[in-house]
Amino acid sequence: MKLGYACINTALPSRFKTCRLKTIETEGMKKVKELAVHNLTEVINVLRWNVENSIFFFRLSSELIPFASHPIMTWEWEKDADIVALTNEIRQMQKRYDLRLSLHPGQYTVLNSPKEQVVNNSVAELVYHQKMLRLVGGQDMILHAGGAYGDKKAAKARFVQEYAKLPQEIKSVLRVENDDKTYTAMDVLELHEQTGAPVCFDIHHDRCNYEEGADTEAVLRRVFQSWPSGQIPKMHISSGRNAVADPAHHDYILEEDFADFLQKLNHRETDIMCEAKMKEQAVLRLQKTYVDL
Repeated sequence: MKLGYACINTALPSRFKTCRLKTIETEGMKKVKELAVHNLTEVINVLRWNVENSIFFFRLSSELIPFASHPIMTWEWEKDADIVALTNEIRQMQKRYDLRLSLHPGQYTVLNSPKEQVVNNSVAELVYHQKMLRLVGGQDMILHAGGAYGDKKAAKARFVQEYAKLPQEIKSVLRVENDDKTYTAMDVLELHEQTGAPVCFDIHHDRCNYEEGADTEAVLRRVFQSWPSGQIPKMHISSGRNAVADPAHHDYILEEDFADFLQKLNHRETDIMCEAKMKEQAVLRLQKTYVDL
C-alpha cells in the first residue's frame, strides 16, 4: 500500500506559481514558460523529498503549465526542450522508485454540463492533463462526475455520451470519483458499468453523501472489480474538520478513520491518497502509527 498526498509539501520553502490571464496578455508565452520551468523543478524537489521520506504516491498540481488549455496558449509546451528535459527527469524518478503519480482536474472540468462550451473547455483540460501524465509517467486522472442540473438521470446520460467521445489515451487514465454532494458511490459505479471507467472511491465523500441502503462491503467489492486486472485501485481518505460528515477537511487523518477504512478494505491491495490540510505531515503521522505500510 502506498500512502500519498496532494500538490503541496509544507516542509519545503518554495511554492508552485501561476499568474493571471492579464499577465500572459502582457508578457506573453515567455512568462508561461518561466512559470512552467519553475513548477516542474519544484515537482522534482518535492519528489526527492518524498522518496527520502518513503512516500511514493503524489498528486501533481493541475497548474504546472498555467492556462495550458486556454485559447490564449500558443506555446507547444510539450515539445519544448527544457520542458521535455524536466519531465524526463520526473519520469525517470517515477520508474526508479515505482512512484504513483496522479492529476485531478479542477471543479470547472465538467464533462456532463448541458453547456457545449463548458464541455469543450473540459475536454481541452483533459487533453492537457493526459499530455502531462504521459510525459511524467503518471497513471491516474481523477474526475468527478459533474452536476445533476435538476435531472441526475439526464446528467448521467450526458456523462456517458461525452465520455464515449474522448480519445482512448484519455480513457485509459481516467477514473471517476464519488463526491460529497451529488454523485454517490452507487452513482459512479453505475457510470462505470456504462463507460468502463474505473471508480476512485472516496471514503469520506461516502460518509458525507451516503446512499441509503447501500452496503459498504458490496460497494467496495464492485469498486475493486471496476479496475482492470493488474492495476491497483486508487482511493481517497480524509477526516471531517468539525464532525464525522463535515465535508471540510481536517488537518490530519484521524486514526479512528484510517483504522476503520483499513478494516473495510480487509487486506485488499489499494493505494490511498490522504486529503488533509497538513499534506505530507498527515502521511508521516500515519506511517509512524502503521509502520508496516
